[in-house]
Amino acid sequence: MEMEKRKKLGEILIEKGLLTEDQLQNALMEQYLTKEFLGTILVNRGIITETELMRTLAEQFGIPYVSIKNKYIDISLTKKLPSSFITNNKCFPIEEDELSLTLAIINPLDVTTISEAEKMVSPKKLKIVLTSLEDMNDVINRYKKYIKRSIIDLLEQIGE
Repeated sequence: MEMEKRKKLGEILIEKGLLTEDQLQNALMEQYLTKEFLGTILVNRGIITETELMRTLAEQFGIPYVSIKNKYIDISLTKKLPSSFITNNKCFPIEEDELSLTLAIINPLDVTTISEAEKMVSPKKLKIVLTSLEDMNDVINRYKKYIKRSIIDLLEQIGE
């Protein structure tokens, strides 16, 4: 049985009417020279928005896209993964049930982070969702403030 070939990002964006063939060829030329991700080039050039890119990548990889910026996230979920892992790999645990932990990521090709997270949450299953870099940075900045506040509170308790 032949495996279904995944459509390329450029093809999907053209089908959606978000990109022209000329824009794609120009961006592919830049990609060849800079080795940057095609999506990054298209966003940096203002051809597509980051949200359009993330929604298209989610479709391409069959992973749900979730905006986490204004989503309620139980901060206790962050205890499931080391804080350095969350901040260094730009990933964030957003939901949990009896069987699985849902991790928001920004790069569907980051197999190392996904693989490491799978080991950390085992025996639970890891579910992956895509989110934008902007949303991820926002959530991680709030998380860092929470950690800093927790440390200050702890130091004040020790000092009393």
